[in-house]
Amino acid sequence: MPIRQVSYVFEFPTGEIFQYDLRIDATTLSLVPETEEAEGTEVTYPDWTRLGHCQCRHCPLSENDQPRCPIAVNIAQLVDAFRDVNSTLPVKISVHTDERTYLKEGPAQRGLASILGLIMATSGCPHMNFLKPMARFHLPFATSEETIVRSTSMYLLAQYFIARRGEAPDMKLTKLDEAYARVQKVNFGVSARIRSAAETSRGDASSNAVVILFTVAQLLSTAIEEKLDTIEDLFKGIVFP
Repeated sequence: MPIRQVSYVFEFPTGEIFQYDLRIDATTLSLVPETEEAEGTEVTYPDWTRLGHCQCRHCPLSENDQPRCPIAVNIAQLVDAFRDVNSTLPVKISVHTDERTYLKEGPAQRGLASILGLIMATSGCPHMNFLKPMARFHLPFATSEETIVRSTSMYLLAQYFIARRGEAPDMKLTKLDEAYARVQKVNFGVSARIRSAAETSRGDASSNAVVILFTVAQLLSTAIEEKLDTIEDLFKGIVFP
């Protein structure tokens, strides 16, 4: 199957380098997990990845069918790697995709928020699947304004395809607002899981990274409610003859 790879490289003040690779199926836009276990052995995950552990209240999954949270399984290695990293630690981050490389210096939590957002969108959580098209065009370190533009643009493009199929499009963004309200709840649930996993650690980067995602989702929902007034001026005077 065709694979798209996104690699995050963290350079710490000590000179230590940490690389985290994400492999995404280019057809399904689902994350392809990698394990270090030898072939034929059972993969083991920490207890906090169980579906019933800090399970989101609006989660439609059942432990009988899926014993572990799909997001938790895919972030377990990342959470463990950064469990002792302080969120404000300054780092150099480079992100390598098939098309280009992105560079940024800033707190560790900012880079982690970017990785977590991509993982959460491609892990198979039913409430996050609508973000897969955005994951295909992943923009690391996106600002809240960039996220607002990308999210609403992708949603409206989806409505175009819905209309082309003869179905009724949602041009008032009502369902998008509802979708991001569900995303906020997922962020809250994942944050609770990470906090429970980090009880014995000294760092807070992973849990703070989820807080950033929660804030962005909350801001986006507010922007939709206000009919995107924050960017309306960009389109004044634009006509299509």
